[in-house]
Amino acid sequence: MTAEATLPATSASPTARQVWTRARGIVLALVILLAAAVAIAAIRSDARHGDLDPRSADPYGSRAVAELLGDRGVSTRVVTTLAQARAAAGPDTTLLVAVPDLLTDRQQSGLHTAFADSGSRTVLVAPGPASLPRLAPEVTADPGPALTSTLSPDCFLPAARRAGDAETGDYRYTTTADNADECYPSDGRSTLLRLPDASRGGDTVVIGSPDILFNKRLDKQGNASLALQLLGSRPHLVWYLPSLTDASATDSGSQSFFDLLPSGWLWGTLQLFIAAAVAALWRARRLGPLVPEKLPVAIRASETVEGRARLYRKANARDRAANALRSTTRTRLALLTGVPVSQAHAPEALLPALSAHLHGDGQTLHALLFGPPPSDDAALIALADQLDALEREVRRS
Repeated sequence: MTAEATLPATSASPTARQVWTRARGIVLALVILLAAAVAIAAIRSDARHGDLDPRSADPYGSRAVAELLGDRGVSTRVVTTLAQARAAAGPDTTLLVAVPDLLTDRQQSGLHTAFADSGSRTVLVAPGPASLPRLAPEVTADPGPALTSTLSPDCFLPAARRAGDAETGDYRYTTTADNADECYPSDGRSTLLRLPDASRGGDTVVIGSPDILFNKRLDKQGNASLALQLLGSRPHLVWYLPSLTDASATDSGSQSFFDLLPSGWLWGTLQLFIAAAVAALWRARRLGPLVPEKLPVAIRASETVEGRARLYRKANARDRAANALRSTTRTRLALLTGVPVSQAHAPEALLPALSAHLHGDGQTLHALLFGPPPSDDAALIALADQLDALEREVRRS
């Protein structure tokens, strides 16, 4: 076993145990975060199973509304693709879009085109800024939620007046349409809008909260009455639940990857980047003047020379090694021949002085002291021997 093999592992070559010791805290934190995320997702999945699905009897499902509508002769059909929803357009149909913000821009535009002149009723459940510009261009969502979820109609829409108080408060809306019915206001902005289409007899209903459709909230206030009147005005109800299995959901058009990301993700990423930059500046090594430090042990000059020689050999740096040998030899020869040290590396100053001492060939001395680097290790060793011989000869002369 060599001496190098017996050296202990350093920070430059950590062992597997050292790596695990350093990283186990981070790995444990990541495992805990992953487990917490899975647990939260599982809990929320169980709690919100069948959200706004007319086939679901769960608290956040809408089966109760569908059954009550069925008792009144209104058929309910669930569709999950844009093509099915567009094909259902007609004056005897009500289209309910459960989560409009989940639709892509092209899906929203295609849906609006299909129902704009069909004479049907379109009910948009809690649409936000992501969908209103295409599904209801005359409506704008207020960024702040309603102060209370239960509100009074305060409008002349018959369905709202018969239902009375209802839980419509979530999104608040303003509209530029002159003939719109604006109901259930909160702080001056409506939470339910009806936009009639005078030319075709259809209309668009924008409701700010899905609470009136949930099984668990249907018996509160006038929720059931309002839901049945809004969805039961026509004999057929098409319940559109956007699905990722829809081929049109993958068509983002000219949108880039960053356009598809929610704005919160982009802002969160920017904040993380700024936090990382601040942490890097805080923890970065401060550069300053060098501080002299006494070595704990004295290192012999021969060991230093040998270590540097090994580095030169490992890098095949014969040119640097030869240059170091020649430079040191020229400096010593300048002192022996009376040439100033500042001119020791100038051939026109050093070579004439050496020729005067040795009465030798100046061309040979030039090749020895200022020539090209050796081509191999043997030539480097020969150069070192010749330089030693030259220095001994100058000392004896």
